[in-house]
Amino acid sequence: MKRLFGAVAEAAAPPAKEFPFTLTDAEWRARLTPEQYAVLRQHGTERPGTCALNYEKRAGTFSCAGCGQKLFVADRKFESGTGWPSFNDPLPGAVETTVDRSHFMVRTEVHCANCGGHLGHVFEDGPPPTGLRYCMNGVAMNFEPKAA
Repeated sequence: MKRLFGAVAEAAAPPAKEFPFTLTDAEWRARLTPEQYAVLRQHGTERPGTCALNYEKRAGTFSCAGCGQKLFVADRKFESGTGWPSFNDPLPGAVETTVDRSHFMVRTEVHCANCGGHLGHVFEDGPPPTGLRYCMNGVAMNFEPKAA
């Protein structure tokens, strides 16, 4: 089991809203690996540099490991030097954001618009044209390479 970086936020409840894709806690635990569950459902963070998706360079699509919602395309991925997969723009309607006040700071949390799973955070220090850096937990996503 991969170790997770940092503690799970005490206020780690999913955003207070109904999502199109919902499961019971038992169903989430059966569907996800322990690492995926800790990140997607408990707002954990994987250790930087531990996920192969950080190094993924092929054309394709990144999707939510919880529900399969397509989130990002590979040509919007860039190397941020943080140790987590980073993107400058999600697919339209794929993600939503909320204010995260955990860990004695204020950040913008990114979650899947379909299931509410915690994906990571977005920061305003990314490259043009958006200036945004969607810093995602690789364990919260799957990758499907583009067919040749």
